[in-house]
Order: sequence, then C-alpha cells, then structure tokens
Amino acid sequence: MAEIAGAWTEFCRALERAGQVVLRDTAPDTPLDRAEGFRYLSRLTREMLYSCVDNADPDFPRLHELDLVKIGADNPDNVYLSANIRGDRSYRITGQRGTIAYFSIGSKANRYAKDGTMASTGELTGAELVPEPDGTIEIIASATKQGRNWLPLAADSTGLVVRQTYLDRITETPGQWRIERIEGPGEPAELDPEFLAKAFGRAALSVHGTAETFARWTEKFMARPNELPDFGQDFFQRAGGDPEIFYLHGYWTLRPGEAWVIETEVPDCPYWNFQLDNWWMESLDQRRRITVNKHTAALDEDGRVTIVVADRDPGVGNWIDTCGHTTGTALLRWLGAERHPIPRCRVVPADSLAVKENR
Repeated sequence: MAEIAGAWTEFCRALERAGQVVLRDTAPDTPLDRAEGFRYLSRLTREMLYSCVDNADPDFPRLHELDLVKIGADNPDNVYLSANIRGDRSYRITGQRGTIAYFSIGSKANRYAKDGTMASTGELTGAELVPEPDGTIEIIASATKQGRNWLPLAADSTGLVVRQTYLDRITETPGQWRIERIEGPGEPAELDPEFLAKAFGRAALSVHGTAETFARWTEKFMARPNELPDFGQDFFQRAGGDPEIFYLHGYWTLRPGEAWVIETEVPDCPYWNFQLDNWWMESLDQRRRITVNKHTAALDEDGRVTIVVADRDPGVGNWIDTCGHTTGTALLRWLGAERHPIPRCRVVPADSLAVKENR
C-alpha cells in the first residue's frame, strides 16, 4: 500500500515539475498562451494516464481516438487512432476502409519520455491495402510476414498510429477499425500494484517528455521566424512522422495589423494542407479558419496558392485566423508529392493587401 501511495505522490510532484515547461523563458507569457500551455499539460495528463494505465495491456489493446489531445502539430483534417502493442506479439487489425481520402497505419517505437523520438518500425498506406471479397480489410501486425496486408513490427515496437485524413469532411467517411492479439490469453490479469506504481511513473515521464520535446522544436523554429523552411525530414521522421509526408514547420510572430503572406507552387499530390498552431504546437480552435487544404483552398490564376495569416480577414487569398495569438507555430504538409516546393514568405501590413487587390 505504501508503494502505491508513494508512487501517486511522486506522480503529482512530477506533474508539478512539468509545469516548468510552460513557464520557460522562451515561451510566451500572455494570459492566453499561459492558459493554453497549462490546458495542454492537462490534456497530456489525461491521455498519458489512459495510455499508461487503462489501455496499456499489449495482450488486450484497443484503438483509441485522440479526442482533443493535440500533440506535435496535430492535423485538423485527421482522425488519429492509437494502440499500445509489443513487438514480440502478433495482432489482427480489421475494419472497413471508408471513403476518407487517405489512410496510413504505422508501428512505432515510442521514446518520447526518454529522448523525444518515436521512430517508425513499419508502415502501410491505404493504396497498399488488399480488401477481402466482401470489402473488409484485415491487417496483420507481426515480426514475420503474414497475410495479404502485413504491418512489420520490430523488437522495440510499442504502439500503432493510424492516420485517416479528410479532404472534405462533409462527403467523406472514415473507416471503422478494431484490433486483437492473435493467440493471446483469454482474459486480462488482475490489477498488479507493482504495474500501477510503474504506470504512474511512465505517465508522468510521458507528459513531461512530450511537452519538453515540442517546446524544443518551437525553440528550433524560432531561429527562422515567419518562414517555412525544410529543417530536415529525418528529424521529423524520428519523431513519428508519416514517411509519405514532407513537413515544412515554422514559427510565426506578428504585430497587430500585420499579415504573414505565404506563396507557393502546388505540387501534384493527393493531399496537402497548411495549418496554424499555438506555441505548444497544438492546432488552434478548429471551429475557426485555421487550416486550408487541397480541397478547400482557392488557387491563384497561375495555379499557385496564396495563404494569408492575420488577425482579421484582409479579403485576399486564403485567410487563416490567428485566434487572438501574436506568436505560434505552423505547418505545411505535402503528402505523396514527388517534389516539395519551399514557399516564399513575407510579412506586410494587412491593409496593403486589400489596397493592392482593389487596384
């Protein structure tokens, strides 16, 4: 009993220490940013407790949707599912593909709590899936090749990540998926006090490690404000990125009345999007205009796209709302493209855009 009580006490103290990530000198200290920072920690706490305590058994995994948990520039167009597994076991994932534009599933070696990495140990995309005659799909995740649709596992695989990406939320339907271990035990074991004590420790480390990882990313991006450069794709893949995606992350800072103008060619690809995030790399309020994608964007006459980030709509280009922020992060994704244009970015008075349009 004393061990569990001590583990709970240390868990609470560890969460208190995680608060220093929000209070770091480089982070914005406005009331809004501070509030979002601590809400971010509360969301991470909820998710890590569920993942480390209630959905931690690799013999009885469940695919879990990341409801309002925003980590590492979460895509507003995505339905994310995750499950905890082990690389020395085999699993069957079954379901329907649905009509959603893009699907991928990856096995990952999650080390966010230790070194901020989540390397891929196997990947499958929707284009590779072979359905059964009735339209259902069966994926086998295992160390050795099995079945029509095989997702490789490695000795250090700890989890699965499913990405289902909308082009159009009005007309598309995501798939429904479930997972089970192959040849596993018949029923879960009783709660082990030693497991629970360790689980509290893992949850606290995961909260702090995840928050620290992406705070350091933002600090890296701050070296090149109001740009969307290529910081190196290996860097993002080591953290759990989708190998099909080319990531252009950035940091933005604007004074009132300024606009960040992003102009770029658009490569031939099945999906792309741009999104605006806060300093903690959470997507902003998805009920507002914080993202644009291949389906929703209005292209220029020459086929390029112009995106305008500002605190109000200048009436030009594809407006993205800053939602009360003056700083934050952003991400442009090219998915499945053979070439990856780097946007031209500039900061101008927002009023000058409207004047230019009216000439």
